[in-house]
Amino acid sequence: MLASEDVDSMTRRQPSIPACENHATTLSNVVSATNLMGKESATNYGNWVSTRLVLIPGALGIALILLSVAWPVLVIPAVAFLLVAGYFAYARYLFAPGGKNVQGSIWSALVDHIDWDGRGNALDIGCGSGALSIKLAKKYPEAMVTGIDQWGKQWEYSKATCELNASIEGVKERTTFRQASASKLPFPDESFDLVVSNLTFHEVKDAPDKRLLLREGLRVLRKGGSFAFQDLFLMKQTYGEVDALIASIRSWGVHEAEFVDTHSLPFIPKALKLPFMVGTLGLITGVK
Repeated sequence: MLASEDVDSMTRRQPSIPACENHATTLSNVVSATNLMGKESATNYGNWVSTRLVLIPGALGIALILLSVAWPVLVIPAVAFLLVAGYFAYARYLFAPGGKNVQGSIWSALVDHIDWDGRGNALDIGCGSGALSIKLAKKYPEAMVTGIDQWGKQWEYSKATCELNASIEGVKERTTFRQASASKLPFPDESFDLVVSNLTFHEVKDAPDKRLLLREGLRVLRKGGSFAFQDLFLMKQTYGEVDALIASIRSWGVHEAEFVDTHSLPFIPKALKLPFMVGTLGLITGVK
């Protein structure tokens, strides 16, 4: 934030610098600041809360408020829709890079738990806007990173978004993005030295058993390679008991697997700890 100028100082005698030089210096500073702001705002990593979750209930709430003039009973559902819109608007702010940037902190939590020397090929399953893929490429300058996603109309990012973000971040030459399903990865067995995924598996519609998505991700991981999968693993109706899930992963020939309860990390506010947000978030890491 910029501090306000002392108005009285404007009336004081200034050093004898030519006016044109003052104006040129000021203009230069403004241009530099504008360029910096443009660079920082050029990347687009989207938001995990779609604008539709704000706009649709908000529009319905307003419409019902107007109709309640004739039918007062509609005030109750109108208020309910407006409260829903307000919650999702606040959640967008919490997740957004320009807000509390909880998204960025969750990506960082995953990266911080990776045990890898950074040499070889990495795969990001469900790369979305390319944020996690790009984080990997920047942290591991010797790595080549591939991101896959189905994208689709329900999301506010695409392959083009990923490629543009990678170019802006200076890792275009070491990142590749392609459209594919997490349920059937288009790669041979043991193709990658690192496989990661963040909040993707529970969204995959063509895989009724989400646990099989972890197995598919491990299929393309070489023996001795590292993995880090973050998803709503505490959602029992989807993944069952965590201990049973870890036991299943180990039975697939995985050398090491452990669970990290990331939903309780201090940067996640209470408003986002609801089950349909990140209240069941967990991380499974290990070595194949």
